[in-house]
Amino acid sequence: LNVTEEKFVLDTLAGCTEYKSILDVVVNAFYVQDGRYCPISERNLYIVICYLATFQLEEIGLQRFSRIVKSLDTAKMQQFLRFFFNDLYLNTWIKDEWSHFYDSVYVKENWIDPLLRWQPKVQQLIEKLTDKLSNRTTTVKTSRVTQPKKFNLTVPKPRAIPPPSPAPLSVLPKRQPVPPSIYKPPKERKQLEEIKTKNIQKAKIIFSLKLFNLAPFICFKFLCRIISVVLVLWSQISCEQYLEVVWESVLAQYFEELTKQPQDLIDNIPIKLNTAAILREGALYQRKLEEELKRIENLQQGAGDPSEFLEWQKQMRGKDLEEQLTEIECRRLQGKLSYEEAVLAHQNVIQENRKKADLLRDEKAELMHLYAEKRLQEQKEMKELVEQVMEGHKNVKQVKAKIQEYKQQIVQQVCEESEELLRQALEEKEDENRKRYELIQQIRALESTPSMRHKFVDLTETGGHGLFGEMSIVELRERLALLKEAQKAAEEEKRDQIIHEKQAKEQLILDKLDQISQFRAELGRAAALKQEEKKKSQSGERPMKDERILNLQKKIVEKTMERKKQAELL
Repeated sequence: LNVTEEKFVLDTLAGCTEYKSILDVVVNAFYVQDGRYCPISERNLYIVICYLATFQLEEIGLQRFSRIVKSLDTAKMQQFLRFFFNDLYLNTWIKDEWSHFYDSVYVKENWIDPLLRWQPKVQQLIEKLTDKLSNRTTTVKTSRVTQPKKFNLTVPKPRAIPPPSPAPLSVLPKRQPVPPSIYKPPKERKQLEEIKTKNIQKAKIIFSLKLFNLAPFICFKFLCRIISVVLVLWSQISCEQYLEVVWESVLAQYFEELTKQPQDLIDNIPIKLNTAAILREGALYQRKLEEELKRIENLQQGAGDPSEFLEWQKQMRGKDLEEQLTEIECRRLQGKLSYEEAVLAHQNVIQENRKKADLLRDEKAELMHLYAEKRLQEQKEMKELVEQVMEGHKNVKQVKAKIQEYKQQIVQQVCEESEELLRQALEEKEDENRKRYELIQQIRALESTPSMRHKFVDLTETGGHGLFGEMSIVELRERLALLKEAQKAAEEEKRDQIIHEKQAKEQLILDKLDQISQFRAELGRAAALKQEEKKKSQSGERPMKDERILNLQKKIVEKTMERKKQAELL
């Protein structure tokens, strides 16, 4: 396209995009009414024709518009133009729909009136398209069908099969290098790790201090164990590892001491029970009693005892839980080891970056020196230019002084006029206030006149309003007294009933307490027997840690020492 055609195409595209909302109104209505059988793929074609007819017809002219229309499908253009340039549609619903997006006066003056002005000429174009369609449908050309003939060709001789050519070697495209940003961890992750480490250290210190502050409330035996562990670890490890190891050791000793406490001390703690707790515990023991009776009945009928299977299942679940805990500890230590390795790699990268930063700092200093010299030269030139401009401004100051004097005279005249208007307004306000004061004095004089305000009332007489159940105040007071006596008798009867119910409930609670004490005594004896059997079955040796965990802990300690040495060098 040349420059003119390219400009026309771009303007048309921009206009269709800008006025898409009002163009969609016409095209959607066309698809609903006259163009219901037209394909939806031609929607953009109708949008462009509608835009040219509405906004560009004055600029491009009817002749050029006719050439554009005739270059397209005749039937489709004739159908769309006949729908769009309908007088009734333009004056009714098209105008109303466009007024939802733009002002109605603007729509009528700028879009509807030009379309109505061009309507007769466009109607002639529509008639030409209609005649063209009628002529095309009446004159049907009769074409002669071509009869194909067979070619008289010689039969070719069979050719020898050529030897297979070697397959060309495929050349792989050159791969792009890996960007260096992949090997650099983001700054946000480093900041989060530092914050996390500080918070963990702070929490451990606070917990350790709180634990030692609770020494008066902890048994002497357990406190001695904690002090011995702390002294041993202080002599064996460094100060930086002290907090972490003390944390783990104190927790282990504390939980071990808790597990060694006798069960009788826990079970014999006095607990004050309320009514709901007593009833709840009584229902629980009653349900256990019913279950035990049902189990005994089933055993008498020949059912098996599932206690052995449940014990075996409990042991297997305990073994599975220990394996899972060991695996979780291994994964945690592996993550810690990878973290130490990542920190070492990051410290190496920091050293390289510092070297590069020193080189860049030297280059930046040289460039700043050159830039300072250039700025000094520019400032000298600017000063010379300012001096030249100041000489030209001297004459301007005299003109400004004359204008200032003229403005002051105008302001003085305006002030005098405003003072006169203000004086007149004050006089009018004083007259209005004087009239208002006189009216208030008259109202107060009327209010000060005496009047009879007392009314004598007979309490034995009715109001005389003619209502059903009307009574005097004396009769009302007598009836209220009778109602109060009846209400008081009902309250006494209700109070007696509540007292009887409360006594019955207290007797029920006492029976439940006796039953609960019997059940607790039996359960305590059963628990003591079970605890003795468990102590006999358990071995006194403490299980050793897994070898994988010990190896990983050694590696972590080595990597930590190496990282600290590297940090001291940095």
